[in-house]
Amino acid sequence: MSLLQIRHLNKRFGGVVAVNDISLTVNAGEIYGLIGPNGAGKTTCFNLITGMYRADSGEFSLAGKRYEPQKVEKVTQAGIARTFQNLRLFNEMSVLENVMIGRHVRTRNGLWAAISRHRQARAEEAETERLAWHWLDYTGIAQFAHYRASDLAYGHQRRLEIARALASEPKLLALDEPAAGMNAAEKVALGDLLRRIRDDGKTLLIIEHDVKLIMGLCDRLSVLDYGKVIAEGEPEVVRSDPEVIRAYLGGRSHV
Repeated sequence: MSLLQIRHLNKRFGGVVAVNDISLTVNAGEIYGLIGPNGAGKTTCFNLITGMYRADSGEFSLAGKRYEPQKVEKVTQAGIARTFQNLRLFNEMSVLENVMIGRHVRTRNGLWAAISRHRQARAEEAETERLAWHWLDYTGIAQFAHYRASDLAYGHQRRLEIARALASEPKLLALDEPAAGMNAAEKVALGDLLRRIRDDGKTLLIIEHDVKLIMGLCDRLSVLDYGKVIAEGEPEVVRSDPEVIRAYLGGRSHV
C-alpha cells in the first residue's frame, strides 16, 4: 500500500534544473532511500517534499490525500516530520522540552488556554510530557531528559532530533543524513533504531551519504543523477544497475 506519492516533480533555480520530472512512490511500512552523487538533486527533492522549497510543478499525496507542501508547519500537520543534516535543536532548552515542542503540532488548546492554565490545557500539557518521556525512552536518551540539549553528545543529539520528530506522530519520518558525523558504532546503533521504528509501523524516507549504511538499511531506494531518477528498486537490484555504476564510478563523487 502506497503512503507517499510524488508525480512529475520539477524545480529550477535560475537556469539550473535541480529536479527534472521526478515521480516516486513510498510504500507504507518501509524504509525508502534517496541517494545519488553530489549535485544529483536528492536534497532539493527532499526539501520539496517537506515544504522547505516550493515546487515549480508536481503533485503530492500522503495516505491518499493531496497536500501542498508550501509551509513546513502544514506539512508536519499533514503527517510528515523531518530532521536536518545540520542539527536544529533548541540548545538552551532541556532535552525533554525539545521533544515536548515536537508534540505541540498535535495539541488543541491555544495560547490563551496555556497562559490561563485552564484545566484542559493542564491536562493536555501533562499528556504532552508523558508522550515526550515515551519517545525519549524509545530512542534511548531518557536518562538525559533534564540536560540542556547542547550538553548532549553528538550522537545523542541526533537521537533527540528523531525523538522530537516522532513526537508529532508522523505518518512519514523524513531523515536528512541522520548518520552524518557519527562514528562506526553510533551508525550501527542508529541502524538498529531506524529498523525498530520501521518494524513498529512507521514509514521512513532517508537521504544518506553512507552507501554501506543505506544499502543495508533500505527496503527500496531511488538513485538520482542530474535531477532525474536513473534507477529504483531493492538495494541489490540498484547496486548492479549499469546507470548507477556509471554515475558512481564514472569519475563523479560518491553519495
